[in-house]
Order: sequence, then structure tokens, then C-alpha cells
Amino acid sequence: MSRAFLLIPTLGSIALLGGALLFQYVGGLAPCQMCLWQRWPHAIAIGAGILALLFPGARLPLAGLAALAIAIGIAIAVFHAGVEWDWWEGLTSCSGSGSALSGMTGSDLLSQDGPLGVVRCDEAAWVFLGLSMAGWNAVFSLFLFGFWMRAVRTA
Repeated sequence: MSRAFLLIPTLGSIALLGGALLFQYVGGLAPCQMCLWQRWPHAIAIGAGILALLFPGARLPLAGLAALAIAIGIAIAVFHAGVEWDWWEGLTSCSGSGSALSGMTGSDLLSQDGPLGVVRCDEAAWVFLGLSMAGWNAVFSLFLFGFWMRAVRTA
């Protein structure tokens, strides 16, 4: 198997995860809960890719693990983008839908004892060419998934 089919998707996940961290820590865009969930598959793929490069005998299961992780990441990203575009309802714990405010008094709503700066999952914090960060993550992850599947087939 060509090491490129391991190296390219590993570096791709490093770039996507690094970009998310740059948007957060340099750009000041705090992530929502689903944004954080989308980071885990890339972290798993990075770890699996590095191990597959270091241990050639374990390439098949590690490339398979990375492909599965990225596939799950794509599903999360597509779901998240759909929530942002109001195609379907998101999780009540992070989109503010449902009855999250029912039973709260005015003083509860004005209290500063709770978490400040909670980021909603149903509002895109950044959009480029009509796609949010979740949408772009889904698009780029599809390409990475293709490389991982090629790595699995040639292992």
C-alpha cells in the first residue's frame, strides 16, 4: 500500500482539527456541543493514521477504524448542518428548541449564576460560499473518507 493513502487523510484530519481550533482560539468563535462532537472522529483518525504509518502490520484494522470514525463524523456534520439550516430539529440541549425555558421565572432568566456564552447548535457561527463550518467539515470529510477507503482496499 502506498503510504500516501495513509498520510493524506491523516494530514487532512490534522488540518480540519487544526482549523477548528484556530477558529476557536484565534478567531474567537466558541464551538457548540455538536461542533465539539465533530472533532472526535478526526482525533481518532489522526491517531489511527499515525499508528498505521508506524506499524505496517496493523494497517488494515487501523485504516478501517479511521474510515469508520470519519463516516461517523460525516453523519454528525450533516446532521449539524441540517439543524443550522432548519431542515430538521436539533437536540433540545443545544438548540434551544422544545421547552428548555418552560418553568423559568424572570429572575431565573436574568440570573448570572448559570453558564454564560452558551453557543446554540442551530445558528451557524460562520458561513463561506453558503456552507457553514459543519457543512464544510462534511464536504472535506467525504474526501478523507475516500482516501481511508482506498487505504482499506489496498492494505
